[in-house]
Amino acid sequence: MGWRAKRGQWELEKGLAREMRREPTAGEREMWERLRRRKLRGLRFRRQVVIDRFIVDFFCPQFRMVVEVDGPIHEERQERDAKRTQALEALGLLVLRFSNEEVLSEGDAVVERILRTAFP
Repeated sequence: MGWRAKRGQWELEKGLAREMRREPTAGEREMWERLRRRKLRGLRFRRQVVIDRFIVDFFCPQFRMVVEVDGPIHEERQERDAKRTQALEALGLLVLRFSNEEVLSEGDAVVERILRTAFP
């Protein structure tokens, strides 16, 4: 599978991914509650997954779908995030981005968009 991190890269990133799982943002915590244990029509999501040279917030292998929840720091990193999205899409992955605020205040709409993407 072309999206998996190379062993050396995975070794470098796995500790950071583990730390990020332990200290999620409020939006990531809320999203995980909605995605975990196949609550979303049986879709299996993993969180803080190392893909290529990136750590993505959530990943559904079945649909090769990445779900990113962007906190306030991402407002200053829009160009970097756009390049990251392009790189992930070049690996054949579908990337959905939501802000923390969207997840926290419009969680049902966010989940609906994920479902519409998975099951058009």
